[in-house]
Amino acid sequence: TAPAILRHLLEIRGIGIIDVMTLFGAGAVRSQTKVALIIHLANYTKEAKFDRLGNGTENVHIFDVDVPKITIPVRTGRNLAIIIEAAAMNFRAQSMGYDATETFDRNLNNLIKVNSKNDEKHKEEQEHVEEKNKHLISDDNKDSDK
Repeated sequence: TAPAILRHLLEIRGIGIIDVMTLFGAGAVRSQTKVALIIHLANYTKEAKFDRLGNGTENVHIFDVDVPKITIPVRTGRNLAIIIEAAAMNFRAQSMGYDATETFDRNLNNLIKVNSKNDEKHKEEQEHVEEKNKHLISDDNKDSDK
């Protein structure tokens, strides 16, 4: 809960202090809430290592509570509102039991198995064709000897 003097106010660098309730209505403010996710926006650099699959969250300890934190690389021109909304919706889906990373991993492993079986089948077919060709060649050689 914010001190009374700060209630419903938000500082936006470059804009100044705004009154969220006046600008966006009563539905945009709460007297208190639980912080469920921290989204850290970091400047993108080629050298920095960022999580690409979404399975590398860390926790930040705030007021005796561990809060999940994700770091998102940003550059000029990226639509931050959409990126943050997608991160929040993905976090909510994970909290409800759906994990797109696990689904991707499962699908990838299944594809690898299918391709591996197809490769084995193709190899067996190739070996069969080669064996057949050997017999044909040896039969041709027998015929030419006559």
